[in-house]
Amino acid sequence: MPHPLYVAFIWHQHQPLYKSRTAGQYRLPWVRLHGTKDYLDLVLILEQFPKLHQTVNLVPSLILQIEDYAAGTAFDPYLSLALMATDQLDYEQKQFIVEHFFDGNHHTLIDPHPRYAELFYQRQEKGRDWCLAEWNAQDYSDLLAWHNLAWFDPLFWDDADISRWLEQDRGFTVSDRQRIYSKQREILSRIIPQHRKMQEAGQLEVITTPYTHPILPLLANTNAGRVAVPQMALPDYHFAWEEDIPRHLKRAKTMYQERFGCSPRGLWPSEQSVSPTILPYVAEQGFEWLVSDEAVLGWTLKHFFHRDGHGNVQEPEIMYRPYRLETPQGDVSIVFRDHRLSDLIGFTYGTMEPKAAATDLVGHLEAIAASLKAHQTEGTTTLEQPWLVTIALDGENCWEYYPLDGKPFLENLYQQLSDHKEIELVTVAEYLDQFPATVTLPTEALHSGSWVDGNFTTWIGDPAKNRAWDLLAQARIVLANHPEATEEANPEVWEALYAAEGSDWFWWFGEGHSSNQDAMFDQLFREHIVAIYTALNEPVPAILRQAVDAHGDRGDHGPQSFIHPAIDGHGDEQDWDKAGRIEIGGARGTMHNSSKVQRLWYGVDHLNFYMRVDFASGTRIGIDVPSELHLLWFYTDRPMHNSPAPLAELPDEAPMNYLFHHHLGINLVTGDRWLQESGDYGQWYTCPTTAQVAFNSCLEVAIPWSDLNEVGPDWSLRIVVMLAEEGRYASYLLENAMIPVNVP
Repeated sequence: MPHPLYVAFIWHQHQPLYKSRTAGQYRLPWVRLHGTKDYLDLVLILEQFPKLHQTVNLVPSLILQIEDYAAGTAFDPYLSLALMATDQLDYEQKQFIVEHFFDGNHHTLIDPHPRYAELFYQRQEKGRDWCLAEWNAQDYSDLLAWHNLAWFDPLFWDDADISRWLEQDRGFTVSDRQRIYSKQREILSRIIPQHRKMQEAGQLEVITTPYTHPILPLLANTNAGRVAVPQMALPDYHFAWEEDIPRHLKRAKTMYQERFGCSPRGLWPSEQSVSPTILPYVAEQGFEWLVSDEAVLGWTLKHFFHRDGHGNVQEPEIMYRPYRLETPQGDVSIVFRDHRLSDLIGFTYGTMEPKAAATDLVGHLEAIAASLKAHQTEGTTTLEQPWLVTIALDGENCWEYYPLDGKPFLENLYQQLSDHKEIELVTVAEYLDQFPATVTLPTEALHSGSWVDGNFTTWIGDPAKNRAWDLLAQARIVLANHPEATEEANPEVWEALYAAEGSDWFWWFGEGHSSNQDAMFDQLFREHIVAIYTALNEPVPAILRQAVDAHGDRGDHGPQSFIHPAIDGHGDEQDWDKAGRIEIGGARGTMHNSSKVQRLWYGVDHLNFYMRVDFASGTRIGIDVPSELHLLWFYTDRPMHNSPAPLAELPDEAPMNYLFHHHLGINLVTGDRWLQESGDYGQWYTCPTTAQVAFNSCLEVAIPWSDLNEVGPDWSLRIVVMLAEEGRYASYLLENAMIPVNVP
């Protein structure tokens, strides 16, 4: 029997608990703002394409907060200010507004709205102090309005009220802002009912996550961190509270039943983190399936997934199927997402023209189907088995980087998929009902890991993350010493514990991730733990008044995520916020011979390698620094032709005397750039290039992966950066370092 290629999209909707247990109000506005931009529109767009079925995960901690805002009982500092008369604002409140009311991607949320953009560029070009000195009450009132208006999804722009506000542009009053808040509540109140309606109609499957999004394997035993990283430094206190796992699962299941009138069939384990320990509890609560990442499958099978030059898996029959896990409490099915396809939506397609991006994704699915057909022994031109491609990703944050919040992309994608004769979108449950898993993974062999490289280093192992685990462990011990504090007798203490066990706080501590709200995440985590002691009438340890982590300048660091900068030579701070950074200039010592170069930024996405070089103000190219910049690509242990750097007067010392395979030269005066590839006998050959180069206040470069012949997915490589004058070596930019690059 021939089959289409079955595809399961799973959208993960999640926010941590932002409500302070000491202040009694929300600290951050993201549930409210994402609630008007990302949760309702996603399923409303899908509803326009009834042939397409999908799965959405609504995390319990998100549901609680949506309902709180919809009821009008939730307030955060941003909302309180938005509802104030501007003549009542004091200086500190104005400072807060100037600093935080432009939070969001300015390309998509601010620039399209003239008045909002006007205020933003005043702050960027004239500075915060100028705004505080020069803005009048109307400027503040308009900014308070636009911080909320810009987050209304374009799907709602035809609403009569929203349309009028967008057209009004300026001159907003406190009354207008109050009505904007009412519209927010109206949209928020529709989110849960719309998901239930579409689930009952059969187009949607709604699933859940452990109550406050904890990493279940680490709750069971923090030693789980050493499964993938044997030498991991663990916290001083051993956290091992396996009994908390069923608590989180039961709370999630009960909440779900109350809102959807049935039991959840699927579970999105927080951060797609799994281990053998958690499986019996998952089965005991009646969950039928869960989702994890291809890295976990690879570790489990001790198999490395190879991809071709287009990024498509070369062993599709291993990845694109469900597996069965056996436990004494019953079997559980598990699906593993295609990491790259998920990341293309999450991090790359927002930079492409919407129709081209949608066509690219459909093309990848067609390539998967073709590969599966090629592996069939029958030699037929149709799929003889029911394969399942799982695409699972964050369903809220990525759209901020898409034109019109992703609406054109999704509409193009859904139309192409609706018209496609050989691809069928399904929910995971309906696929499993028809095609149960036939291959069993030994439960004890299931790898303990997450979607991040198959390990837990994002949440444990770093000194700051470990300090947070120690604070949590000590509080958990205190609670265990109060057996009278049951969930029925003392619900406050348990709610505080559950909140503190959430994964999000650990995500932001230490190396790896950062935002302009790091200090607030730190504070919220400690407030949840303080509430544990308070609810037990125990003294609060003084250490909880101290920040877990230092939140100053991070200095040198690696990339935090994919980046997609506009290459215009202006170094937009938002574009490079998640890039890696290397301080050069005075920050690395006055003896460095390129001190006019201050810092270097670098990062990647699925399309390009990006680099930015910041020069000291007033730097004269060709006088203060040489006029040429050269990038040399060093491939470790790769069998290919390599040659010495094509520069005269090279010093015979590492890494200048290494052999390289690719070379990009840039003339900083003319903007010319040339790409070379090494060939036989140490010769360099000129290659065509579509690299982008722009030099204004800084140098920005984008080099497409497609320009770099032979470079494959998942390769690790190093880049050397040199300065030269008329082809003669002048200096090496990074002292004794090279830029580490991991190809997506």
